[in-house]
Amino acid sequence: MNRIVVVAVGKTHSGKTTFAERLELKLKNVVIIDQDNHALFINAYYKSLRPKEGPNTLKYAVTQTIVDYAVNQTDCHLVLCNSNLTRNGRMDLLDYFRRKGFITILVYFDIPDNVLHLRIKESQRSKDIFRSASTFEDVLVRQQKSEASAPKNSEADHLFVVSCNEEDVPMVIKKITEITELM
Repeated sequence: MNRIVVVAVGKTHSGKTTFAERLELKLKNVVIIDQDNHALFINAYYKSLRPKEGPNTLKYAVTQTIVDYAVNQTDCHLVLCNSNLTRNGRMDLLDYFRRKGFITILVYFDIPDNVLHLRIKESQRSKDIFRSASTFEDVLVRQQKSEASAPKNSEADHLFVVSCNEEDVPMVIKKITEITELM
């Protein structure tokens, strides 16, 4: 069976998780892989194992284990809804899935920073996922300063962009479901 992997790319509060949940309602046989869930798990049960500085390699290892299991032990389509803002990181991830025979789909959430600031201000999301930041505003500031880059068409088999247009999400979900129907 051919499978797809949908990788949602965007800054904090851009709508990646909400999109993934809506896509899950329309696709059959799909699993969402969300690193925020892995951070919550680690922070709740293995806080003393978290790296004190640098990348959260424990969170990445948990995520990679879950991804490997889903890829090798199931026939599920996958939706990854974490940032993936650096091109090198995205390319490594997409290459992994290509080698495994997946059709790769990037969904880029191109939401203006002023909208993200408003969403953060109104957010009720738990801050229990944090290790090195104390607020989502801190996360956004760090993302603004990072070497983030918008995806290019050549990175994946399909690239869709979601902006603040309320029609974007339903249209992208429709196009992704059409891709799976053609498989």
